[in-house]
Amino acid sequence: MVDLLFIGLALLSIGGAVAMIAYSNPMYSALGVLISMLSVAGIFALLNATFLFMVQIIVYAGAIMTLILFILMFLNIKEEDLPKEPNKFKFIALGAAIMIPLNVLVIKAVSKLPSKDLLLTETTFGDIGPVGMQLYNNWLVAFELISILLLVALIGAVVLAKKRTKRVKPVGEAS
Repeated sequence: MVDLLFIGLALLSIGGAVAMIAYSNPMYSALGVLISMLSVAGIFALLNATFLFMVQIIVYAGAIMTLILFILMFLNIKEEDLPKEPNKFKFIALGAAIMIPLNVLVIKAVSKLPSKDLLLTETTFGDIGPVGMQLYNNWLVAFELISILLLVALIGAVVLAKKRTKRVKPVGEAS
């Protein structure tokens, strides 16, 4: 059953990626990316990697995709504004033809690897506990510096986004 779920999620991920490339409408392309991100999150869930699953859902499928969709809606791109791509599908087919031999090579190399027991022996695999311990014990200074950098970027974005209104003086008014 797990194998069927993995195959289904992998096909959904590939289908979302193909939809992102194939559609000319940016909103449909963004939805293709969302399908890919959600199916990758499902694959993380199959691996019992709960932290990666939640990060994929919350950060990528949630926040990043919401940002992308808001930007696309804000720009209000119309069909006539998009560039014409007459050879788009030829380039997609060429890219797929180039990648197929590489994929076959990787599959052959992986199939020659010795088989190992794939059962997870450590019960903390995929948990947030080891990540937090590593982050706050060994990487505390870097973590705090990045938080300060993000705070400065947030303040800069607020300052830049603030509307500046120019005071226009009436024609007859003296300075």
